[in-house]
Order: sequence, then C-alpha cells, then structure tokens
Amino acid sequence: MPTTVHLELHVDPARLDLAHEIARETLVATRAWPGCEGLEVLIDDADPSVMIVVESWATSADHDAYVAWRATPEGANRLPEVLLAPPTTRTFAETVPLG
Repeated sequence: MPTTVHLELHVDPARLDLAHEIARETLVATRAWPGCEGLEVLIDDADPSVMIVVESWATSADHDAYVAWRATPEGANRLPEVLLAPPTTRTFAETVPLG
C-alpha cells in the first residue's frame, strides 16, 4: 500500500542556508532508496525555519527499511547540526476515496 510521510523539521533560523544545503545533501540518498517514489521539501511561508519533507513511498515496508538504515552509522546525516528539536514524523497510508 502506498505511504506518504511528512517529516517536520525545525531548523536554526540563523543557519537556514546550511540547513538547505544539508537537506539537499541528505535527501540524495532518500530519493535513491528503493521504493521512494517522490520527495519534496516545503518551507513554511510564515516561518522559513520550519521545513516539511514530503515523501511518497511504494509501501510502508520500504519506508521502514529506509528509517532503519538512517539509524545506522552508514545512514547517519548532518541534519542534527541545524535542528532545534527532534524531527516529527507523520505517516499516512489510509485515504478517503473522493471519486
């Protein structure tokens, strides 16, 4: 079942350029991960230090495997350098049919 993930990041406003650089660098591996079907970073209009990474996955299992890899030394990234708080993740697999 397809899964959409929203990863909310609160970054140091004084380090926005670095945060964007790290996000681009980090998300190369995310985009290449098996099952990743789409990836976008949204920036809050009212507060540019809030970013939401919107990820589309073929299955929840694909996302779970990716998250497990990120928890390893090989999957580590530099995002903690610019975060003010731990990221918040919300996962959406169920939808309301509109048709």
